[in-house]
Amino acid sequence: MIDQKYQKLLDTLHICMTKCNHCFNACLKEENVDMMTKCIQLDRECAEICSYLQGAITRNSPFIKQLATICAEICQTCGEECNRHHHDHCQRCADACFQCAKACREVS
Repeated sequence: MIDQKYQKLLDTLHICMTKCNHCFNACLKEENVDMMTKCIQLDRECAEICSYLQGAITRNSPFIKQLATICAEICQTCGEECNRHHHDHCQRCADACFQCAKACREVS
């Protein structure tokens, strides 16, 4: 069974991954996609690391703290990029990324 200390992080990771995937798809549909390339790339990176850390926690990996450290960095970077754009999906993604970065730092 997963240690309860990770349950909040698991929930936050799932939300962040979902928001990043939504933002990724919505950015691809924006009028000026060229302006969104960095956001799209970081959305993908962030969703992937969140998914990976979720799996690491559920399999009780010995690298949870190290992975949480890098996940916090990626989430923070993604949040900062999304925050630069005024689209609702980017703003919601930024909020989720910042919350996830904070949760990851609490574990790492």
